[in-house]
Amino acid sequence: MSLKNTACIAGAWEHPTRRADDKSVAQLHAEVARGALADAGLTLKDVDGYFCAGDAPGLGALSMVDYLGMSVRHVDTTETGGSSYLVHVAHAAAAIAAGRCNVALITLAGRPKAEGMATGTAPRNYGPAPDVPFELPYAPTTVNMYAMAAMRHMHEHGTTGEQLAWIRVAASHHAQHNPHAMVRDVVTVKDVVGSPMIADPLHRLDCCVISDGGGALVVVRPEIARSLKRPVVDIIGTGEYQRAQSGGKVDLLTTGAAWTGKAAFAEAGVKPSDIQYASIYDSFTITVLLTLEDLGFCAKGQGGRFVSDGNLIAGTGKLPFNTDGGGLCNNHPGNRGGMTKVIEAVRQLRGEAHPKVQVPNCRLALAHGTGGSLGTRHGSATLILERA
Repeated sequence: MSLKNTACIAGAWEHPTRRADDKSVAQLHAEVARGALADAGLTLKDVDGYFCAGDAPGLGALSMVDYLGMSVRHVDTTETGGSSYLVHVAHAAAAIAAGRCNVALITLAGRPKAEGMATGTAPRNYGPAPDVPFELPYAPTTVNMYAMAAMRHMHEHGTTGEQLAWIRVAASHHAQHNPHAMVRDVVTVKDVVGSPMIADPLHRLDCCVISDGGGALVVVRPEIARSLKRPVVDIIGTGEYQRAQSGGKVDLLTTGAAWTGKAAFAEAGVKPSDIQYASIYDSFTITVLLTLEDLGFCAKGQGGRFVSDGNLIAGTGKLPFNTDGGGLCNNHPGNRGGMTKVIEAVRQLRGEAHPKVQVPNCRLALAHGTGGSLGTRHGSATLILERA
């Protein structure tokens, strides 16, 4: 069943905090929920579907529905890491189409900055996960898993550190206009490749920030969206995929976007060249490069050339991306950046991005999320959104 035009995003809100020493994770969830509902012109009493992932405290949806004082008839706690929230948008559309709910609330929140988490450079231990006994002895970290993919791309396609650096340069050009961005300094290619090496070939400025905060979305029936005093953002294309290790037979250069992009574009009835703005998960610069290739914005192996020379900078490049500064400069709440990718895409379609980075007459946008690790198992999800 196609989900095209079965639901709309009516509310979107990003928490302004980047360090939440004085707030609990549950409180952050509540604040982003209130913000997104207010943006839509709705209240908690209107919500009859709730969506959250592993960042929700306690018993997830059970705890949060009670904490927020809601009465809902449908919940979804799909967990695919940072891609969860794009999956939730698609699942909310499916639930609305099936008559399971009319107003779906999706929330994300976390406090890794306040809690001092060594995200990215400490070995990840998922406890009883089946992969742990086999992989933990080799001390895999997030950054070295992505560094393997970057090094492989350099080996096979001649990609350079300078080309990767252009992704951070573009993000920094956008972040300078975002008063909430953690890092607002505009950088050059020389700055990026001259920053300390974290895991060869990735430098410090190839890596995303660590931040607290969160965000929320409200997905509703089209007739409800059109009754509200907000621009209507239609969901016209969706795709989700889980790329596994396949017993070690893994191509480090092929991400889940190779499947999700095809599905989303086919459902939407559009092609990559039609997209006016793209929100691409940017945990690392290599994440963006590989995702752009697999979504079809350029041929495999050509990502380095595609992102170079300001091609991703709003106002000058062919494909403006992450105009809020993205995870590289703005924020990466709870180490899960998929939510903010959808929020900025909604801003662009509504014409509510900062004037310096707003895409003129933006009517068609793409958002993509990645969860897990490109170097091992990961989830991918793609949304194509259209302003009605």
